[in-house]
Amino acid sequence: MTNVSIIGIGQTDVREHWDTSIRHLAWYAIEAAMDDAHHNQIDAIYVGNMLAGQLSNQNHLGALVADFAGLRGTEALTVEAADASGGAALRQAVLAVQSGLVQTALVVGVEKVTDESGATIPAALATALDADYEAIHGQTLSGAAGVMMRRYMHEYGVALADFAGFSVNAHANAAANPRAMYRNKLRPEAFVKAPMTADPVSLFDEAPTGDGAAAVLVTTSERAADMVARPVRILASALATDTVALHDRRDLLWLAAAERSARRAYEMAGLSPTDIDVAELHDSFTILAALSLEACGFAERGQGWQLARDGEIGRGGRIPISTFGGLKARGNPPGATGLYQIVEVAQQLRGTAGDCQVADVRVGLAQNLGGMAGTAVTHILQADS
Repeated sequence: MTNVSIIGIGQTDVREHWDTSIRHLAWYAIEAAMDDAHHNQIDAIYVGNMLAGQLSNQNHLGALVADFAGLRGTEALTVEAADASGGAALRQAVLAVQSGLVQTALVVGVEKVTDESGATIPAALATALDADYEAIHGQTLSGAAGVMMRRYMHEYGVALADFAGFSVNAHANAAANPRAMYRNKLRPEAFVKAPMTADPVSLFDEAPTGDGAAAVLVTTSERAADMVARPVRILASALATDTVALHDRRDLLWLAAAERSARRAYEMAGLSPTDIDVAELHDSFTILAALSLEACGFAERGQGWQLARDGEIGRGGRIPISTFGGLKARGNPPGATGLYQIVEVAQQLRGTAGDCQVADVRVGLAQNLGGMAGTAVTHILQADS
């Protein structure tokens, strides 16, 4: 168990913020988190981002964000781990506070992608793949997900329609989330009729990219108890990696990094999968949602899809996921997604999730993946009484 707690959370809507710069997006989330914590004394800033250098022509986000947030001079840096950047940034903040060298840390994930269009965005996202052996041959994230999904369907005898429950659940939950990019409900029959992007992956099977920012303030648990009424303790923080290229993996259908980081987090927290009341998993593609359920111990191998089919991932199910819409319907600002997951789990634990609230939440898990799970960051959170 760590000695680190969350004292403030903030987020922006996920949408096309055409009239808002990346620095403004970051500031809006930071301001909300500071207001939530009633605290603005920051010792270090960690910025999670994946694509600003390519799509916003802006690197050096640590100093830029610190300056624009009125924190000029504060230690600040950018953390990049593809679309696991947000979770990885929080991991660095946890380590810093746990070390005793940083008292209060600000973590913000921010991404702005929708100013670009056409092939530019898929090409940028493909930098999460192996440039020399995958992306150079035209592979995309959708294509990689298609390879995994087709193999899964073949190995376990799963039909395309059997995956519909993931997207249907995400959209049903996003309908109650005013921050979500897509609040329309999705019918199972519409899922199987959607246009293909990389057979069998379709438009209703993968998460839309969007602009957005989310932020949290963390400090020691002792200080947090005196600062806010109900801090959220970070029971565990763990990061693991796998090969970036799919062809280098021993097992195409096992997310080794997701399993390792989840196992380490359970061990650190002294918990097991049965203790988790709500989980925010990285459903950038439904195949990753199914495989994550298996890697995190919520389903046996080859059976993750059954939880979606049987309604076990809904807000009233055995392991609720995507409770605010997940990446699929809330939207996916890649470098910020991991922080959105943390903010959403914190809301569930605080009991402030509104119409997205799951009953009797005591412990929550957030797992953020980079690329096709070449990086996996798992955090386990609990509300302090």
